[in-house]
Amino acid sequence: MEAHSSFDRDQYDLARLGKKQVLKRNFAFMSMLGFSCTMMITWEGILVLFLMGFQNGGPAGLVYGFLVVCVGTLSVFTTLGELASMAPTSGGQYHWVAMLAPPSCRNFLSYITGWLTVAGWQALVASGAFLCATLIQALIILNHPSYNFQAWHATLLFWAVLFVAVLVNTVVSSMLPKIEGLILILHVLGFFAVLIPLVYMSPSKGTAKDVFTVFLNQGGWSSQGLSFFIGLMGSVFSFLGCDGVIHMSEEIQNPSINVPRSMMTGITLNGFLGFGMLLTVLFCLGNVDEALQTPTGYPFLEIFEQAVGTVGGATAMATIVVALGICGTIGFLASSSRMTWAFARDRGLPGWAQLSKVEPRTSIPVVSVILTTTIACLLSLIIIGSSIAFNQVISLTIDGLYGSYFMCCSLLLYRRLTGAILPLNTDFPSSVAAINTPSTDPSAPTKLVWGPFHLPGLFGIMVNGFACIYMLVIMFFSFWPPITPTTAKNMNYTVLVTGAVAGFSIIYYLLWARKTYSGPVIEIIGAGTVSAGVVSGSGMIEGRRTPANASGYVPGSGASSPPRPVRGPGM
Repeated sequence: MEAHSSFDRDQYDLARLGKKQVLKRNFAFMSMLGFSCTMMITWEGILVLFLMGFQNGGPAGLVYGFLVVCVGTLSVFTTLGELASMAPTSGGQYHWVAMLAPPSCRNFLSYITGWLTVAGWQALVASGAFLCATLIQALIILNHPSYNFQAWHATLLFWAVLFVAVLVNTVVSSMLPKIEGLILILHVLGFFAVLIPLVYMSPSKGTAKDVFTVFLNQGGWSSQGLSFFIGLMGSVFSFLGCDGVIHMSEEIQNPSINVPRSMMTGITLNGFLGFGMLLTVLFCLGNVDEALQTPTGYPFLEIFEQAVGTVGGATAMATIVVALGICGTIGFLASSSRMTWAFARDRGLPGWAQLSKVEPRTSIPVVSVILTTTIACLLSLIIIGSSIAFNQVISLTIDGLYGSYFMCCSLLLYRRLTGAILPLNTDFPSSVAAINTPSTDPSAPTKLVWGPFHLPGLFGIMVNGFACIYMLVIMFFSFWPPITPTTAKNMNYTVLVTGAVAGFSIIYYLLWARKTYSGPVIEIIGAGTVSAGVVSGSGMIEGRRTPANASGYVPGSGASSPPRPVRGPGM
């Protein structure tokens, strides 16, 4: 076999998925690890969402619930990591559903999955900006108790946080990998900057019995077990965002290995940091009643003040949390815009011709960034009328993303049980044959091949199966309200919001999108032979020869009139 020293493996692998390299691969493993960790911001999320788990579960419920969620999340992203290794594309979940589902329903299931993913990420951007805005307001209240809280103040702060995220994602986008590397350092150092003062300066320490054996059911549920499962949602939210790495796949070097590695390493690192912070806060809890009744709305601020004894010290510690929250929002916007761009590139969104454009100079999907920002800003106007209504809208975050995870993980379990996935062949082929992307023949099955990251045999089946069961449990309890008796004010309308998104996508597909959306588009890639580090040559796509990019159109590049997708007989 001839050696290909200058061979661009990343471009070649993307070509085998039927896609042309448009975005720049500026991220390596460490910068993407920083991206992964700071989008999950787990130890920071544990502090911000402390009340959710404490109310339903108590100290012991928080501890054991965190461990359950950590193991469950690791199993989910191990399975998603296998899929990312097979098909490292920015589309992620909807592409995987298209390649795994039976030909008779793959377009429909892929389309619904795409909408759930896009909606979930749009909600996550709004969630991140909202939490940062309300945290800033909480710090103002902590330092100026006479501050008159106004809902429109939160909206303005929301816009300010988004402005920072947009600035980084557009004006200084070329610096984003280096920025993410610096944020990773801040993420780790910030952990110790908060933990050490809590441990050494807190005047009161709880006992192991208080932390590991005391359960609470302040939601008024019929059993402690039910309260425990409802309280898991705070920990679940603290691990959200890891699939953002997947949607950056076309900007990562060696993605079939580095995407799974960065997700697994990020979850493990954040799991240890999050668990350490959780135990520290529970042992240094101080006066629980004062913490729960704090006018700031965030118990951890009162816990900080009780521990260090000064408002200034508590403010300095909390500022680290706010800063990292803003950093997380930068990542949310980046991943959400890439997901929107990828789905538009495959004609899954209204206005796809514009949304799939990439700014030539920076290789950034600026139109998608603008759309994501605009949607978040419009949603923030709801805060002025009712923050409760806004919370119901962004509650789609868990169910939208977990719904998309479940769709592709359950299909992968089906395929691996039926032996439909071939082992990886590491030999370098002389031509580019499409794999792990839907066949150009709508009735033909997809040629599936495992990637380099793969759990073989029974162990892989067990992890995959456990991930599916875990996601079903989480989605079921995410629809429950936090307390009883349930009123119109405290009702959880997540099922309504999720159902509305799914219903809209189904209706839109049946009425219009089925005419334009036929799964991931096989682009005119001009792929036939590989030489000199580029994919070039005859235009061979799944055995059908086509003019090598005769139209000159590069999907995602901003050309005004893309050609029709190339379709041909399956292999």
